[in-house]
Amino acid sequence: MATRSIERQRQEIYEIAEAIAPTWERRRAEVEAVSTPVREWLVRELSPRTGDTVLELAAGVGETRFDAAAIVGAQGRVISTDFSPAMLAAARRRGAERGLSNVEYQVIDAERIELEPDSVDGVLCRFGYMLMPDPATALAETRRVLRAGGRLALAVWGTMEGNPFFTILAVSLTERGHLPLPEPPGPPVYSMASAERTTALLEGAGFAGVRTEEVPVCFAVASVDAYLSLISDTAGPLGLALRALSPADRDLVKADVGGALARFAVEGGYEIPGVALCAVAD
Repeated sequence: MATRSIERQRQEIYEIAEAIAPTWERRRAEVEAVSTPVREWLVRELSPRTGDTVLELAAGVGETRFDAAAIVGAQGRVISTDFSPAMLAAARRRGAERGLSNVEYQVIDAERIELEPDSVDGVLCRFGYMLMPDPATALAETRRVLRAGGRLALAVWGTMEGNPFFTILAVSLTERGHLPLPEPPGPPVYSMASAERTTALLEGAGFAGVRTEEVPVCFAVASVDAYLSLISDTAGPLGLALRALSPADRDLVKADVGGALARFAVEGGYEIPGVALCAVAD
């Protein structure tokens, strides 16, 4: 039963990623503007060196791989992976735009990494492990492919309370019956929001020297409509649920959201705070 449940979760996550990839690609620059502090933290703490091989898991269409590629240089390489072919295709297009020749692209499930043991010097994962049905297995796989002295740098979303960008819409959709109540201990996106849980998962997978840090981010949007548009295009299950609403239901949700966003109003729109939990381990 448990195995079938995990497989069902894996299929659902795959379908969401495939569905959201085209709009995520279109909004890439906006997502990267929000994620820049996290991306910079990850690359800085990973500390790749010239000639290193760096593996990126659940990479989506982000820019983290390209920052690492610039550091490892022509003598090194970055293996950028995702289990969604649509996400990987978008990443490959962005790589072509950047003109980087030391980035490879592979469809890889982070829970079943098809690489040899001790084959990479570092691993990056930005907002990926938290969504995986079995993060413990994914982290064990990560540890398996790391060479001695290798390092993992990861980011997950912090607490619900610290991320109103997501929770404002989630509360409205749930209260109006458009999303089911999340099962305990909460929505998957927050499954690793606790530093204690993330540390325990890393140590359980064989990592040592775990260090965590909260990294603040800010979502800047011009209007309630701009907020709904961005979240519809990029926020996975929330975005797909929003897309499925009738015009009348969307208007009701928009009213809910407008009221909740009022406390974040600034001149020219809204600035909504968020927080990522970042971790580095050897």
